[in-house]
Amino acid sequence: MKWIALVPLRGGSKSIPDKNILPVAGRPLCCWALAAAVKSGCFDEIWVSTDSKKISRVVNSYFPEVRISDRPKELATDAASTESVMLDFIQKVPGDILCTIQVTSPLTAPEDFITAKRDFLSANLDSLLTGVPCKRFFWDYQSEPKNFDPKSRPRRQNFKGCIMENGAFYMTKYQILAKHQNRLGGKYAIHLMPEEAAFEIDEPLDMKIVEQLLLDKNKTVSGSTNPIKALFVDVDGTLTDGGMYYSENGEALKKFNTRDAHGLGLLKNAGILVGVLTAEKSPAVRARMKKLDIEQYHEGVRDKRSCLEALCQKLGLNITQTAYIGDDRGDLEILQAVGFSACPADAHPAVKSAGLSYICKNRGGDGAVREVCDYLLNAVDIKTYS
Repeated sequence: MKWIALVPLRGGSKSIPDKNILPVAGRPLCCWALAAAVKSGCFDEIWVSTDSKKISRVVNSYFPEVRISDRPKELATDAASTESVMLDFIQKVPGDILCTIQVTSPLTAPEDFITAKRDFLSANLDSLLTGVPCKRFFWDYQSEPKNFDPKSRPRRQNFKGCIMENGAFYMTKYQILAKHQNRLGGKYAIHLMPEEAAFEIDEPLDMKIVEQLLLDKNKTVSGSTNPIKALFVDVDGTLTDGGMYYSENGEALKKFNTRDAHGLGLLKNAGILVGVLTAEKSPAVRARMKKLDIEQYHEGVRDKRSCLEALCQKLGLNITQTAYIGDDRGDLEILQAVGFSACPADAHPAVKSAGLSYICKNRGGDGAVREVCDYLLNAVDIKTYS
């Protein structure tokens, strides 16, 4: 069976303009659910249906493997239903199972897709929805209880409660969708998600709540079970803008950012070790590292992960207690190994779509490293420098 993921991303949100691409906890909102879908490996193809060229550009800059389906204008209005978008899509893209993903539920994890797909197949389902356990007492508008007896109010620990649909994603067989004109039909079941996954982003206040939940979920700073004790940084494209400058006598020069230097100093003052790993051997970089008093400066490093593993053994650290910020394909292996991974805003698309802990709002050599330093020092206070 061919599994297709569909992510509807309309451009005309009224309550929060450009909601689907606004930054939330270090990356555009749509990237959280898309990254989970990509990382899950559950889908043969992942599509975004949108009427917005701006959204298309953002999606493709982070996920070049995700395909774009142009949504007709009549299906991009406030009145258009999700079903109408789904039905239009299956006429264009062949498949067997459609998973419709809502990016307004950014707490969806890769494991949710993996588990839901497994259950869908094992139970021979026709459709599936997501929900969260809810231990609340409900009443109707006529003041009648809906799910409990108020004369015998149960204790919370003994109260089974109910399941609340949270709209994170739906799995539907193509034939069921076509037959019932509905995302649910035939034999269906519910994939349960954690209680915090109940939050959806519809209003500005939701954005703040969900951002904090994402920060709490992804941060690995002091106070966590495995705090970050060291930050290692790439040079070209991260500490610098990646440009090559030459003096009149042919000497290769590099452009560094003083804010990045100050951020690294703040980390050192906080007791976090700072190191630099670079594949190049540059007198200009060597001089800058000496000025910054970076003792763990390692140049000419081709296998950064192996280098860091050896350093961790020498320093008595677990690699998950380290953070790394890099910008290109050569950094992918080490980014996947560390406890906290980050990249500049202008990193290679393959890096930005690798499910990192944090994607900076600033570019390499223009405050990205300082941004990560601020994050590690205080995960709530993320600053953007212009």
